[in-house]
Amino acid sequence: MRYVIFLIASVLLIAPVNAAVTPELDARASLDVVQRWIYNYRAKPDYAHVPAAVRVLFHAQTFKEPENAGIYLGFIAGAIGSNPSKAEQLVTSMFPVAPEDEWVIVRAIAYSGLSDWRYLLRKVAPRMPGRKVMIDSYLAGKLPTLAEIPLEETKPGMFDKIRGVFTKNPFAKDDKKLKMIQTFAGNQDLLDTLWGYYFATGSHVPVLRIMQMLPWSKSRDTVDKLSIGSMARYTLASYAVRDTGLREFLRSELATQPEPIKVPLGEVVEAADTVQLTAVRKDALAAVEELKLKGSDARRNLDFWGQVGVGAVALGCVSAAALGQVAIGIPCVIGGSASQGLLSFWEKQQ
Repeated sequence: MRYVIFLIASVLLIAPVNAAVTPELDARASLDVVQRWIYNYRAKPDYAHVPAAVRVLFHAQTFKEPENAGIYLGFIAGAIGSNPSKAEQLVTSMFPVAPEDEWVIVRAIAYSGLSDWRYLLRKVAPRMPGRKVMIDSYLAGKLPTLAEIPLEETKPGMFDKIRGVFTKNPFAKDDKKLKMIQTFAGNQDLLDTLWGYYFATGSHVPVLRIMQMLPWSKSRDTVDKLSIGSMARYTLASYAVRDTGLREFLRSELATQPEPIKVPLGEVVEAADTVQLTAVRKDALAAVEELKLKGSDARRNLDFWGQVGVGAVALGCVSAAALGQVAIGIPCVIGGSASQGLLSFWEKQQ
């Protein structure tokens, strides 16, 4: 029992008995312990224990639902990218990996930001033959790295629309293809991934990317953008409350950011300074309700209302869960798209 307590204390970085001794993290350790360790990692990097922490994540089946695993994926990617000279050693230490979890290693390498990530991916590819298609897609540039993922899809211009009218066969059957394009506007787990990368590195690069989503918190065009933009605003304020360095960085950006970012960023800084997260949550919920009642600024047709029916309550679920107040009278019907991975992680830090 004393040995287990010593292990947990070491992971939490709370007054270790002997700083010269770095005990191995037990793979059976609680996921809660590892979550707190990840959150505090950027303040005191403990690179030697990253492989053990990753083994705990795999053991806890954290990656069973990829949409809810973004924050852990981002942390692994950041850990790989933060120490280029030891990146290969770190990745190698994560094996053996269950076949169903090999995608995590592949994507973490591609998202790491290493200048030679392709070399590293080729080096470990023989150990993951079942992921050959995914590996080849990243190496060929068919799948984007984290830095290459756009905020949103490029909208066709007027001439593109006109060209489509005259080139499309009006009698042809309109077969809708599944959209495989990744964007931050369409994948809330990518917001989680950016936060995980920040926890591993303390870098402001992912924070700047998150800030670019802030104008969406004022959007009344699509439910996805409103939800993700509001979640970006809420998480920035939430983490900045307890992260002085982050709070000061956000404040320093107020003078240089364009107006669409500056306005919601000012709200983030004020909410963090005064610890008024409830105001941010209520504003987000009010925006969702307004969107449900009045519809989109751009279009108010049945197609839009179909979106509302599926996803407009996302912010209600997200904000309530983040505050530990699930029962707020709003039905949560959107499942994994509420970014449960980030919310679960956030709750553990309270």
